Amino acid sequence: MNEQNGSRRSFLFALGGLSTSAWLATSWREIAVAADHAAHVAATTPAQFGFLSPADAADVDAITAQILPSGATPGAREAHAVYFIDRALATFFADRGPAFRAGLEEFQRSFRKALPAATAFAAANAGEQVAFVTSVERTEFFQSVRVLTIVGTLSLGQYGGNYAGTGWKLMGFEDQHVFSPPFGYYDRDYAGFVVGNA
Repeated sequence: MNEQNGSRRSFLFALGGLSTSAWLATSWREIAVAADHAAHVAATTPAQFGFLSPADAADVDAITAQILPSGATPGAREAHAVYFIDRALATFFADRGPAFRAGLEEFQRSFRKALPAATAFAAANAGEQVAFVTSVERTEFFQSVRVLTIVGTLSLGQYGGNYAGTGWKLMGFEDQHVFSPPFGYYDRDYAGFVVGNA
C-alpha cells in the first residue's frame, strides 16, 4: 500500500461518525434510488441535471474532485459523484436544497472575491482550488458536499453511485460473490480465523 492510498483510506475511515451513520441508516433506500439515477443520467449525452445548473454542476464537480481527487487512483469525478449529489438534492435531500443552493452561491461569491480574475471555481487551476477549499472546509456547505461526495462515491455499485466500481478501487475492495477471510488488506495477516464448522 503506497503512502497516498494509505492517507486516502485513513481520510475515508476518519470521516465516519454517528451523525453520518444515522443519516445513512435512515436514508438508505433513497440513497440507492439516487445512485441508480446517477448511473443513468451520467450515461446520457449531454448530461441532464435536475437541481444544479450546468455551471453550478461544474463547480460542484470540481469541489468533489478536490475532496476525493484522482491521480494514481480514481476519485469522485470518475465515480460521477456530482450526478448523485444532483439527484439527492432533487429528491431525498430536497429539504436541504435551498440551504445547499445558498451555500453554493456563498462559496462562489467568496471564491470570486478571493480570486477576482477567475471566472469560476471549476475554471481555476488545481492550486487555486486547493487553497480556496482549505479556507472554507469547516463551513456547513462544504461539510454537506463532503458527505454527499463520499456517499456518491462509495454507494453500492449495483445501484450506480459507485460508477464502474470506482469507490471500491479507491479503497482496495475486491467485489466477490462469496466472501471468506481475509476480507481485505486490513486483516490479511490476522491468524485468528477458524476454518471449519460454525
